[in-house]
Amino acid sequence: MKKRIEINVALEVFSKDEWTEMDAKLLSEAEKILENAHAPYSNFLVGAALLLENGQIFSANNQENVSFPVGVCAERAVLSYAMANNPDIAPVKLAIVAKRREGMELATVTPCGLCRQTINEYEYKFGRSIEILMLGPDDEMFRASGIDQLLPFRFSDLND
Repeated sequence: MKKRIEINVALEVFSKDEWTEMDAKLLSEAEKILENAHAPYSNFLVGAALLLENGQIFSANNQENVSFPVGVCAERAVLSYAMANNPDIAPVKLAIVAKRREGMELATVTPCGLCRQTINEYEYKFGRSIEILMLGPDDEMFRASGIDQLLPFRFSDLND
């Protein structure tokens, strides 16, 4: 074996009394907007809220299409809108909240592979990590310090 590439990953878990004020605000915005998701096929509602470095907050939800799975995930929707309208302002924190339409309990989810690669694209563009917050049942917040914690061998140059 010539060499070995090894990456350690971790998520931090916080109870509600450990959240920052901004974490609480972003998670609340994501939870509010998930109720407006257009998800008639999966009945799985996802909301996302994005904080830019200038303090602006944007939110979006998943939008499905009868030509399933052609829809748009909440994470990509909010990133696309924010970056289309603020192309020079870095995203710094992304909150994600999800649940089944019929359920009251939140589902603990992480971004899908396509969303992970999209987050990676903006981390690369701005040269900084985007903190990712994921809300689960019992008000537990899972935090990834950047996309490398969710996509360690993402589409990038391993020689860097």
